[in-house]
Amino acid sequence: MDRATFACSTAFFHDYNSSSQGTFCLPGGQVDFIEKEESFTYSDFFRDYLIPNHPCIFSAKFTEDWGSRRNWVTWDGKPNFDHLLQKFGEAIVPVAKCDVKEYNSNPKEQLPFKEYIKYWKEYIKNGYRSSRGCLYLKDWHLSRAFPEQDVYTTPVYFSSDWLNEYWDAIAVDDYRFVYMGPKGSWTPFHADVFRSYSWSANICGRKKWLLYPAGQEEYLKDRHGNLPFDVTAPSLQDRSVYPHYNQSQPPVEIVQEAGEIVFIPSGWHHQVYNLEDTISVNHNWVNGCNVAIMWCFLQDELAAVQREINEWKDPIDDWHLQCQLIMKSCTGIDYKEFYNFLKIIAENRISVLENGLDDEASAKNTPKAAISTLGMLHAVFDLKRTVKVLTSLSANEDFKKLDLTSLSPPPEALLHHLKAAIDTALL
Repeated sequence: MDRATFACSTAFFHDYNSSSQGTFCLPGGQVDFIEKEESFTYSDFFRDYLIPNHPCIFSAKFTEDWGSRRNWVTWDGKPNFDHLLQKFGEAIVPVAKCDVKEYNSNPKEQLPFKEYIKYWKEYIKNGYRSSRGCLYLKDWHLSRAFPEQDVYTTPVYFSSDWLNEYWDAIAVDDYRFVYMGPKGSWTPFHADVFRSYSWSANICGRKKWLLYPAGQEEYLKDRHGNLPFDVTAPSLQDRSVYPHYNQSQPPVEIVQEAGEIVFIPSGWHHQVYNLEDTISVNHNWVNGCNVAIMWCFLQDELAAVQREINEWKDPIDDWHLQCQLIMKSCTGIDYKEFYNFLKIIAENRISVLENGLDDEASAKNTPKAAISTLGMLHAVFDLKRTVKVLTSLSANEDFKKLDLTSLSPPPEALLHHLKAAIDTALL
């Protein structure tokens, strides 16, 4: 991050209100297309897309050196089933049933990868029809299961990735996925986990994206407050069911070609179709630009849980703890873990600012090496955003009602350390 971008980001977030993200206007009616890496810097991406929360598309030139682009694809641009079976045939993978709706999503089953590829080949041979319906391999943690494989390299633009930095540190989970599906497979209308950013790269095939800027989803809810399963369904035209649909903007539509990367802004709801047999890589990620959006999302989720079980508030002594447990089961995180998330992100940056980066760490693919690559001003920006959100978390009444004695260091001590590190770095 250069000084001009640091100044721009500091000014933008000084008065930023994450609960009101503004109205998105698409200049010229087109999503920006980034053609060449050499003419597009990290600071360009940070300033023009991360801060304002706008989508963009990266050309196939950004992925042409990936191992998956070379090895997973045949000469005519189709999935290389033989190679994939050789590398991953015995793996167990999550597969969604695109033709079935269950709790506003597609139910999943676990299948051997070789069985899914057999199904996919037969599905193509039968004219994209099967008695099993349309099956879509989704949310496969391939990189975690096969770390030795040369699949892809995360572009520098997406390297400030707090979600995966945290979950790698605690060795529990990650938010790096591979998707594989036949023509016609699709993902219903949704926003990404924690209202995170996402980036999605097509290894082969084509996708159509329908994107709704943050806030537009409010106009797409039915009279009970539920979001649609399929945003293209004719039933949305029924004003007795969807009373505000006519106030919504048309979606931003993107057709993503093979090799291209789509950047999906934080909190944007979307629906995605595979126009051909398609393989893609996807990351969900959070950083200093949208961590406040994540925090607002968690507060909204807790409030929804509290409303749902409010009638049991008096008889249950640990009602607030129960609310946290329910929220974590639904979203994957609670307030105390969110504190630990912020702590690990902060401590990694404090370490680099206070101690620098030793030669051994700089030679490895580590969070501290990534922090150093992005520059000291980026680390300071991250700490300033962490202070903002941590201050809000510490003052939150629901957080203060929890048993915080297990948190080390205590929130007040961590805040003091963060502020001191920022002041020292800016001297």
